Amino acid sequence: MLFNSVQFLIFFPIVTLIYFLFPKKYSYLWLLAASYYFYMCWNPKYALLMLTSTAITYASGLLIERASSVRGKRWCVAVSFCANLAILFFFKYFYFALDNVNALLQHFGFAVLQPKFDVVLPVGISFYTFQALSYTADVYRRRIPAERNFFRYALFVSFFPQLVAGPIERTENLLPQLQNPKPFDYLRARRGLVMMIWGLFLKLVIADRVSILVNQVFNNLQQYAGFEIALAVVLFAVQIYCDFGGYSCIAVGAAEVLGYSLMENFHGPYFAVSVKDFWRRWHISLSTWFRDYLYIPLGGSRRGRVRTWLNVMITFLASGLWHGAGWHFILWGGLHGVYQVVGSWTEPLRRRWRTALHLDSEHGAYRVFRALVTFVLVCFAWIFFRASSVSQALLAIRRTFMTWNPGVFTDGTIFTLGLEAPDFWAGLAAIVILFLVDALSQRYDLRAMLENKSLFVRWPVYLLLIFTVLIFGIYGPQYSAGAFIYFQF
Repeated sequence: MLFNSVQFLIFFPIVTLIYFLFPKKYSYLWLLAASYYFYMCWNPKYALLMLTSTAITYASGLLIERASSVRGKRWCVAVSFCANLAILFFFKYFYFALDNVNALLQHFGFAVLQPKFDVVLPVGISFYTFQALSYTADVYRRRIPAERNFFRYALFVSFFPQLVAGPIERTENLLPQLQNPKPFDYLRARRGLVMMIWGLFLKLVIADRVSILVNQVFNNLQQYAGFEIALAVVLFAVQIYCDFGGYSCIAVGAAEVLGYSLMENFHGPYFAVSVKDFWRRWHISLSTWFRDYLYIPLGGSRRGRVRTWLNVMITFLASGLWHGAGWHFILWGGLHGVYQVVGSWTEPLRRRWRTALHLDSEHGAYRVFRALVTFVLVCFAWIFFRASSVSQALLAIRRTFMTWNPGVFTDGTIFTLGLEAPDFWAGLAAIVILFLVDALSQRYDLRAMLENKSLFVRWPVYLLLIFTVLIFGIYGPQYSAGAFIYFQF
């Protein structure tokens, strides 16, 4: 069931209404049933995997608290992590590992391995696995006590607004809220609905529109070059932000309607002034997960510069692998790691240059320059993310730089890349709105400002946003919903 589907448009109001009619003491059971139904709409069988992960981490929390020695606690953590990561590896990385083993066997003249079964990637497995593992680690670190109620803990793992694509919630944030549900609040529900409509605007009006051009170019790289591919890369940067950011907005908004507060997952990422700053703003729940549960346990920045750089590279290579079973994803993550290592290495030199040239690092013009450089670096890395393989990524890079064809912007060629002129300009106008909202959001709480306005100001804004989504949204045949990009991760 997709957030942008007719099914969810029916499902969510029914779930919300019954949830608030349920006795408060047992309302979490209704939410748990709704969450499992939501997940089972994709494939009922894979709900058993989520239940298995839930049972393992629930038991590990209880055993960690009961263990009398540090060694015993560590064994519980190790078993929980190994079991869950083994499930994740089998369903997500089996074919990737098999392809690489077969390539090695062929190189040495051996027969390749032919599996007699198919492995289908369960939707959202990376997200709920990481959320469940964070619970095990948090109980071990004594950040929270182990949850005794299995069904409430199962809801923590399966909470439907953020189940299949995050945000990856922290135990200390979401679990206490599930223990103390809030009554219905009209103002909070209104704030949540505004967030959901904004998410639909990002997904339907921008992401699904620009994806038409992006897919046309990346699926036919041999036919395009120069500025055509460069435009597709820039629009993919917008697409993936609006697609994933749109999902996160809908998730945060839906949870808010139900009375729960989820963490912010994006904060104007393309206003970042460095790649390090970008990762403070992009997929915040995942970047902080890797920081808290991988980078810091590896030693973080406490063991000298070289060790810090190694920890950064390990973290970003793991992040790349988390995103997908392919070398192009690993290279994408590794490239971001290299950006940060080089940035750290050259920082003293750049500081001396700023001093010599009397540049204020916080000056507006200099920040704009740094943001543009960061955006170019991030877009270059996105090529590896969007391409279907390393060879396709290298082809895109080679063809981008082999031809200088700025004429595509003036001779009408730009309107032959999948989007006709009206759709192209509508998408561009929507992107301008996106960046204006992001720019203002850096300094103001726009939703709070809107709520403080009179009824005659609020409702025209609400209706304008709703009708913009309805009129300018991109819909498939018979209004079929387009899947979100991060569902494949």
